[in-house]
Amino acid sequence: MRAETDQHERTLMAWPTEVRRSFFGGHLTAARRAWAGVARAIADFEPVTMVVNPGERSSAEALLAEAVNASRHEVELVELAIDDAWMRDSGPVVVRDRGVKTGDDRLAIQFGFNAWGELVQPFDNDAVVATAVAEHLGLPVTRAPFVLEGGSIAVDGAGTLVTTERCLLNPNRGPLPDGSPRSKAGLELLLARWLGATRVVWLADGLADDTDTDGHVDNVVAIPRPGLALLQGCDDHDDPDHATAVESARRLRHAGFDVVQLEVLPRTVCFDRVVEVPYVNFCLGNGFVGVPVTGHPYDEEALSLIGEHYPGRTVVPVEGAMIAFGGGGPHCITQQVPANGESTCG
Repeated sequence: MRAETDQHERTLMAWPTEVRRSFFGGHLTAARRAWAGVARAIADFEPVTMVVNPGERSSAEALLAEAVNASRHEVELVELAIDDAWMRDSGPVVVRDRGVKTGDDRLAIQFGFNAWGELVQPFDNDAVVATAVAEHLGLPVTRAPFVLEGGSIAVDGAGTLVTTERCLLNPNRGPLPDGSPRSKAGLELLLARWLGATRVVWLADGLADDTDTDGHVDNVVAIPRPGLALLQGCDDHDDPDHATAVESARRLRHAGFDVVQLEVLPRTVCFDRVVEVPYVNFCLGNGFVGVPVTGHPYDEEALSLIGEHYPGRTVVPVEGAMIAFGGGGPHCITQQVPANGESTCG
């Protein structure tokens, strides 16, 4: 699996569906406006392919026309059956097929998907949408025989993968392919086989309030380059996320990472609900970083710090509260398709 800093062909997204109207507390239009805002930010730098549930294209056309009309790149709408809008977790993970010696060496993987341990129903369409998207893009696709969400892993493109015990070892993600319970040893073999991970760094947890995904790592860690980790901290010592961040920093340093910590974990109110909006759950692409913000006093410092460690990229603030209300951030609703060719980190 290549680093997210590699050159992209495009970014994949999915339009929030009527199926999940209740998931957004009835605020589906607000969610769609937030997704459109992220699409606009990305389309200034690279193409976007937006999967839209059949019959819901008109809502996407209207809100995207309003948001994206001045962007440099297109937002392509593709009608495919979907249940939910978290493309990071249900979409294809595109890797390099080292068995291909000439030409396009990209291979799309359809990992198993069970809606975060059957948190919501239905999820039948999302369980196969990665294959449908890969076929639309003209990429060869293969199916992995175990459940894995894209938001549960962070990679450096050089063989190191970071994840959390709370998520990957959770029995609600199903057994290993041989029917045995999930274990570090068993998963490390699978991650090596399917993603080329030569080592796995296990953190204990993500965010304490992340009960939807059971502690996805993309809420707490991003890897700008091999050997460097951006870690979401928490300045409230009474908050369980503070202790988790301290332990995560210890484990990352023990694994040889230099750790740069964003000291503040913003909380804000969205539709009468308090939500956490971690800065490191940002989307990344050709020349940009799309960082979720809330108007918190720490926003400017966070944007500056992230920009410092992604030199040469424009740091674009995007509204984070509504996406957090739905259960994630800009990273969660996007999935990169790397460009064909050798890795071009930077």
